[in-house]
This record gives sequence, C-alpha cells and structure tokens, in this order.
Amino acid sequence: MDFANRLTRCPRPFDPDPAEEVSALFEGEPPAIRELLAGAAGCSPYLRGLMRREAEWLRQALSDGPEAAVDGALGAIESPLGPALRVAKRRVALIAALADLGGVWSLHDVTGALTRLADMAVDLALKDQVRRQIERGKLPGIENADDGGGLVALAMGKMGAGELNYSSDIDLICLFDESRFAPDDYPEAQAAFVKAARGMCTLLSDQTAEGYVFRTDLRLRPDPVVTPVAMAMARAERYYESLGRTWERAAHIKARPAAGDIAAGEAYLERLRPFIWRKHLDFAAIEDAHDIRLRIRDHRGLGGPITLPGHDMKLGRGGIREIEFFTQTRQIIAGGRDPALRVRGTLDGLARLTAAGWIGEDVAFRLSDHYEAHRLVEHRLQMIADAQTHSLPENEEGFARVAAMMDRDPEDLRKEITERLSDVAELTEDFFSPDAPPRSGDPDLTEAQATLVAKWRNVPALRSERALDIFDRIRPKVLERLLESPRPDQALARFDDFLRGLPAGVQLFSLFEANPQLIDLIADIAGTTPDLASYLARNAAVLDAVIGGSFFAEWPGQTALETSLAQVLARASDYEARLDAARAWARDWHFRIGVHHLRGLIDGEEAGAQYADLAGAVLRQIWPEVVADFSTRHGPPPGHGAAIVGMGSLGAGRLHARSDLDLIVIYDADGVEASDGRRPLGARLYYTRLTQALVTALQAPMPQGRLYEVDMRLRPSGRQGPVATSLQSFATYHRGEAWTWEHLAMTRARVVAGPDVLSLGITDVRDEVLAAPQDAGAIRADVADMRRRLEKARPEAPLDPKAGPGRLQDIELLAMTLGLLSRSPARAVAQQIRAGTAAGLIEAEDAVKLREAHDTLANYRTATRLLGEDTIEPEALGASGEALLLRAAGCDRFDEIPRILHEFAVRAAGIFETFLGREPQEEKGAKP
Repeated sequence: MDFANRLTRCPRPFDPDPAEEVSALFEGEPPAIRELLAGAAGCSPYLRGLMRREAEWLRQALSDGPEAAVDGALGAIESPLGPALRVAKRRVALIAALADLGGVWSLHDVTGALTRLADMAVDLALKDQVRRQIERGKLPGIENADDGGGLVALAMGKMGAGELNYSSDIDLICLFDESRFAPDDYPEAQAAFVKAARGMCTLLSDQTAEGYVFRTDLRLRPDPVVTPVAMAMARAERYYESLGRTWERAAHIKARPAAGDIAAGEAYLERLRPFIWRKHLDFAAIEDAHDIRLRIRDHRGLGGPITLPGHDMKLGRGGIREIEFFTQTRQIIAGGRDPALRVRGTLDGLARLTAAGWIGEDVAFRLSDHYEAHRLVEHRLQMIADAQTHSLPENEEGFARVAAMMDRDPEDLRKEITERLSDVAELTEDFFSPDAPPRSGDPDLTEAQATLVAKWRNVPALRSERALDIFDRIRPKVLERLLESPRPDQALARFDDFLRGLPAGVQLFSLFEANPQLIDLIADIAGTTPDLASYLARNAAVLDAVIGGSFFAEWPGQTALETSLAQVLARASDYEARLDAARAWARDWHFRIGVHHLRGLIDGEEAGAQYADLAGAVLRQIWPEVVADFSTRHGPPPGHGAAIVGMGSLGAGRLHARSDLDLIVIYDADGVEASDGRRPLGARLYYTRLTQALVTALQAPMPQGRLYEVDMRLRPSGRQGPVATSLQSFATYHRGEAWTWEHLAMTRARVVAGPDVLSLGITDVRDEVLAAPQDAGAIRADVADMRRRLEKARPEAPLDPKAGPGRLQDIELLAMTLGLLSRSPARAVAQQIRAGTAAGLIEAEDAVKLREAHDTLANYRTATRLLGEDTIEPEALGASGEALLLRAAGCDRFDEIPRILHEFAVRAAGIFETFLGREPQEEKGAKP
C-alpha cells in the first residue's frame, strides 16, 4: 500500500509561508500527501530543508512506501563512504519523520528504522577504518576487515535496545579480541584499533557540506578518562569483575554487538553475564538507581515540582528516564534468576516483568502508554531543528509549534503532558523511594551490649559507606528482634558471629530492608544454631529462595533431588567443577532441612528422612561421576562394576544434621583380571583405588565445604579388611565367618548406588544371610556383652539421648537383634521392632513402649545435632532452639526434659533386660 492510503493523522502548519512553498513544490501529489508535507514544513525548518534538498527522491519514496524507501536509501550507500552515509542519513531521517507525523509507522517502526541506519553506518565506518590499518600493515595476521579484524562496537543505550530517538547521539564501546594476536603484536594491534575507532567517530560525527551521520560518544567504556577508546576485552572484563558499578550493569542490559566482529562481541557479553545478571535477587540496585536519578536531577537542576516550561521530557521528574530506570532496575533485581527478563527494550522489559509477576498489569500498561506518549513528544521536539533536545519550549509560541506538529490544542496537550508526567513520577517514586516512617533509634542496650554493637562498624561486611548506610536503617529492627530472645546476650553474640562471617554486606542488607520478614529468620538462626548461621554467612544467596517461596515448598523426595542434582552436574565443565557444584547444591538443601526443622515445619522424623534422601541423591549422582573420572585413567570398571552399600543410619533411612555416612563398597569383577585403560590395574587394586577416589570426593574439604564424612569400618573384617570387597568374598564371609555384630549391622544394609544387576546380587546375599537360622542363645550372649562394653565406653548423661542403658544406641541394638532373630529384611527401627513382636520375641505392649521411647529420643537427638552437640547447655540456647527441643521431647518446660528422657530410657532398658533374660525356646523363629 502506498504512503497516502496509510495516513492516520497530519500536523497543522504553524508557519503558513513555508507550508505553501512546500505544497507548491509537490504539486501533483495526492492531497493528503501535500497536506502532510505542508504541515511538516510549516512546523519544522529542518524537515522543510530536507524536502527541498531531496524532493526528487522523496516523490519516489512516497510512492514506494516508507519501508521500501529505507531499504533503497541503505542499499544505495557506496564509496566514498562519508558523503554516501550522510545522504542515507538525510533520506532515512526524512521518511521516518513523515511516517511518524502521518501515523504511518508506530514508535517501534520509527526507532527501528533509525537504529537500522545506525547499525549499518557504524559497521561500514568501522570496517572502512580497520581496512585502512590492515593496508598499512598495522594489524599483524589480519588479512581482511570482513569481521572488523577482531574489533567490535557494542551499541549501548537506545541504540543497543533498538530505540534510537529522532536526533539521538549513539553510545558505543569499542573492544577488540586480544586472543587473535601474539603477545608481542598486542601493543601494535591496540594502537591500530585506537586509530580505527577514532577514525570511525570522525567519519560519523564530522559536520560537512552533506551534514553529519551520528554524533558518536565512546565514553561509556570502563574508566574513560584513562583508558583507550578501543580496549582489549580481557581488560574490560577485569574492570567490571572488580570495579563495575550498578549503573554499568544497567547500561549493559541494552548492550548489543552492532558492528565489526559480532561473534566476538556476543562471546564477550556472555562472559560478562555474571556481572550483569547476579545469581541472587539484587535489591541493592534499587537504591543505586535512586541515587543515580537524584544525582542527575541535582547536576542538571531538574529537581522540584513539575512545571512544563523547559521541563526535560527525558531526565526530568516523570520523564522517559524514570520509566527506563524503573524497568531496568527490576530487571537487574530478578534477571539473574529469571533469564526471560533479560531483554533490551523498555516496553518488552515491562511486558516480561508483568508476565513474571514483578509488576501489576495496570502499572505496566500505564507506564508503557506514558513511555510511547513521551517518546512521541520527544521526537517532535527534535524534528523542529534536528537538535538533541528533550526540553519542552520555554515560551507559549514554542509550545504551540509542538502542539501543531501533533495536531493538538495547546491547552489540552499541556494538561495531558502534565498528567502523564505526574503519573509516571508517582508510580516510579514509590518504587525507588517508598514512603517510610522516620528512622527510629536503637532500642535500649546494656553497656556490654552497646559495646558489642559498636564494634560492628569495623567488620568486613560494613567496610563501605553504602553498606553502613543500609545497615543503619535495618539495625533497630535487627536489635529489637534479637533482644526479644529470653537470652538476649546470647542472641547478640551469635548474630555477631554471623555478621563477622559475612564477606560483604550491601546485597544482604538490602535484601533485609526489602524483605523485613528475613530479619526474623536470621534472628532465629543466628540466635540458635552456629552451624546454620555460619553457613548463611557464607551463602547469603540462599535467601533468594526464601523470598521466591520455593524454600518452603513441599519436600520433593529423593528422585526429584537426583534429577535436580543431575541438571546441576550437567552444567559443570569438568570433574572438579562437578564436585564443587554438588557440594554447593547439597549444602543448600542441607540448610533448607535445618531451617524447616528449626522453625517447626517438619519434625525430627521427617528431618531424618530428608537428610537420608539428600545423602542418597548425592551418592546416586556422584558415584557415576567418580567412576567416569577414574575410568579416563584406568579404563572402565572390570566385570559388573561396583556398588555402594549404606550401613547404619543411612541404611535405615534416618540421618541427622551432622551424620557421617557408614559405607561399604562391593564389586563383581566377574573373572576379569584387570582393567583396560591407559594405565590398567588389577581388578582388586582397581576397586580399592576407586573406593579411595569416592572417599576423597565425598569428604575432601574444599571452599564449598565437604559433602560428607565417611566411615568404612563396617566392611567385612573392619579396619583390617580391604576397603572394597568382592561380591564373592562378601557372600562367603557373611555365610560363615562374620561376627554377630556384623550380622547385626547387616540388618540395616541397603544398596544406595551402583549397577542394577550387582545391586540385586548384593541384596540377595543380604536377604539370604538374614533369613538363615540363628543361634539365639549365642546372639543374646554376644549382644549382652556388647551392651556392657558400650556402656563402659560412654557413660550416661542426663541430656544425652544416645549413650546409656535404654537410650538410642541401646534401643537400636535391641531392634537390630530383633530383626536378626526374626529373620526379617526390615531395616528401620520401628519395622524391626514390629518383626520382633510378630516373631514373639517381645510383647506387643513392650513393642509400643519401645517405639515411643525411640521416637522421642531420636527426635531429641536430631534436634540437638542441629543445634550443635548431643549434650546441650540450657543457658546457651536461644528461644527457637529451646522451642525445638521442647517439641522433640513433647513437653512444655525445659526442666522437664531430663526427667522425660530418663523415664523413656528406664522403660526401654527394662524391656531390653527382660528380652535378654528370656529362655531361647520361648521365642518363635529363633534357633534353640
């Protein structure tokens, strides 16, 4: 469709004489076209001059349509490049203005055409200048300029986002790929690229008889006062990683490789992604953006109430920059966690933020509408004289000219602009600087407490003024919450440890300020359990999940955990990186279980099962990684491979926060004598070293912590036996040589990782051993002896749920004995007790009492291990810790706990004594 049939609006001529002149110049064109041209010429001296100069071309362009006209203007660029680019600029600027004024194009179409022109102009100018350097022999090893010779121009700001306004400057950062040059050639290459970048700017910016192409600004590069206009990418990366500021992160949201070596530019931005998009929710960006806004206002004198004469539609209150900052800041806050938010355009950003739930639909709609309206006014201001201005006219005549360009009544337009500016200011000001009550001072502190708090200003997390400022705002709330504890001095001391463990504070303190409920959580953790507080100090980003809600979701189960960990491992680049990723992943989940338990969302039994799920998932995913890495040196596992068997609490499916893992490794070489690899090993040595590699992977202390401590003393023959046992030896040993304690341990054995065929073989051996008849009398005697030795090794303590007659160790020993004598495959304590009851080994009433005692003591121990050690000092507990122990013990006062533990222990010990005193022939299922 031609131009005339697409017109939807038309400017009114403000100056009648130029309008009549242009109307006469284009006599013969359709009336609607002549009216558009006359209106444009009567409002804009600049457009009137372009129409005169390009009259012949414009007649054809109006007939072809604006899209074809732009294509033709860009396609006609030839040498010499300088004049050709300026002709193209005139023509694209003219047709874009007319398409804008006539309503033929949307804002997106107008800014897109201007950006397309800029991209082509920069690319041609850059390559032209690089080609000159190649011809002079200044770029060693570079034969042509087709890809810029390694030099790329990153389009920043509106050009990067495809949003150039009508008379935009263009902001560029010029970088070169230093890896394309030998170290000795680097200085010469940099000097050549600097000359090329400067030549490009001159070619684009110089005002000649043909005009100019684009005013070009290279000052957005790192530290522009001291750095060259073309920088090595590695140097820029080092700058951003160490010194980059929030405004530079925001600027890079819109960064786009626009000219030269596009592939190198894209790779550079990908490497810079962790700087731009932080993994955690970055609420510190709000205040940074607010500070930038205020500095711009102060510097340009743009503060104060909105008054239209001279108001800056870009930088003033309620202007375009307010909407851009609002959008970019929210993108920075959440874009590290949500890749869908990583878009360059302002309107696209608002739409994505709405879809992700970060802003409401009404807010997004209003800001988007105001943005387009503001940009429409901005374009009219710039079309008048091709000036890079954003300010409304100071006088009535100037404003009337703008209104005529928009075919609006001046008073109606004035009212609309005022309302739009005010609405934008209201929407954005609430976000950047929400109304808040006056800051309150610290609550009353004792002299000792005040001394402790005063020292906080010297901790590493508060070494910057920015961190101090934010912390000073949240400190009253933090102190208030900590002082609510029954033992405030202890709570303050624990928080002091937490604070001193933080490497930095701005991000975390901003998170607290934006989400005050986190302060309650931190007070609970810091005032209760040193382990969780220490973890949180080193891994504050875990709080993102708390804000997002996923932290408090239902437990996913081991299968889902395995899938999650597998995805994490798949993203790591090598074996060590995968182990580090697994450590970080496991610690996050370990922390989650602890917090849920501490805050009463799960009880001790659920926490124990979740810790076991977590360990199972880690072993299932790490074992193949260990095997694969070991195989690269020594070849694949000989025979059927090896499997990991969980013993003790892991096998029974109940761990606690400080559990180590009782493991044995069983392999089946299936007659294969040695591995087949670069460094082959005999089968036995192969599996021994493979097991040692597993232990190292699990318990080696690394920056991310260790996965688990490992105990392999439950393997056949204990410490004297090989660390890896063949399936045949395992079966032979347990069928004829194993001690009673080893058969008892077998009752809790469970294959947790390894090939299916081998796992079934191990399970069959276990079930066969447990199903065999037992000498009940000998077992009783052995168990009685074991009890005596355990009691002697660790005396009973009133608050120790584990050691002593009738306590956990004792109950679990009895349960394993019941499982062994009843020939049951059960592993968990409760199931083994039920099996013993069914076999007539204990009375049903005693079984109930035994399970109750085990449940309470196990829950109490799971709680104490979360808080620290088995033996708890009451005066060292915080309020949440005390509540945790009371829930576990099932009582209301802490001083009741020793009595309750004692009563359960006495009851369980009596049942055990009764069991040991029975005659073997009275028991069903046991060998007399």
